[in-house]
Amino acid sequence: MSVQAAGTPAIFLPLLRRGKVRDVYVVDDERLLLVASDRVSAFDVVMNERVPHKGAVLTQLTAWWLRAFGDLVPHHMLSADADEIVAAVPKLADCRSALAGRAMLCVRTEVFPIECVVRGYLSGSAWKEYAARGTLAGEPLPAGLVESDRFDPPRFSPATKAESGHDENIPVAEVRRRLGEDAANALETLSRLVYARGRDLAAPRGIIIADTKFEFGRDRDGTIRLIDEVLTPDSSRFWPAESYAPGRSQPSFDKQPLRDYLDGERRAGRWNGEAPPPPLPAQVVEAMSLRYRDAFQRITGAPLLVTDSSTA
Repeated sequence: MSVQAAGTPAIFLPLLRRGKVRDVYVVDDERLLLVASDRVSAFDVVMNERVPHKGAVLTQLTAWWLRAFGDLVPHHMLSADADEIVAAVPKLADCRSALAGRAMLCVRTEVFPIECVVRGYLSGSAWKEYAARGTLAGEPLPAGLVESDRFDPPRFSPATKAESGHDENIPVAEVRRRLGEDAANALETLSRLVYARGRDLAAPRGIIIADTKFEFGRDRDGTIRLIDEVLTPDSSRFWPAESYAPGRSQPSFDKQPLRDYLDGERRAGRWNGEAPPPPLPAQVVEAMSLRYRDAFQRITGAPLLVTDSSTA
């Protein structure tokens, strides 16, 4: 079965689901194929334009991190190498160009319905809640904190996985109620371990990982595995260490140029915040592409594998 969306190369496998960025295909009962596109979304709306090389950055950066975490936590990656994927799934031989640099063959798992957020700094939705009520997920935080203050130790701050709309921060006690004590404790422990190593690896590279979200699933043998994307500019807040200063928002290696542009369009009354989105200027698209590639280069120190499918 060939599945193809506009601007996306055909993959000859059944499509399980199409997310805002990733397309997930069924290989068999035990394996999935994840293909990251160059689609970009903001405020829960997918833009019409593609960000060059974004999908390659997300896939290759995730693969780099998972290799770095191999001794720390079980994960779902079997391979992110196109030749290895084709060797494992021969029916994909004609799709190799669509796989190169942006596809990952993975263990299939039953996904826990929780976003495992770890916050090293007070920012984003956490800062908004704290500034309004002095709490995070309804639980009190120390008084006198300012935006971008460092948490020591980092806070495990889970959230719901919303099918539509925004995820919602929830107390850890609610995770225990939903998943049970053992699973909740395991997810928190693994999340903290992965964040700590990621933070320590990024620091000498000049990047602060302010916060991030992880996803986990349980495989057929009962093993809990780290899944989906890991420590990318889409799932994390990366700040340049050289300009960090608490008491204000920080520049970041993500799609902030897009958010800023869309905020301006809303304030000007040219966009109502819903689909369809407004057209994006070329300079906004290029600014995002540069930020994603800069983050990849800083963290890995390696060149990005760019292929003909980089505009998928």
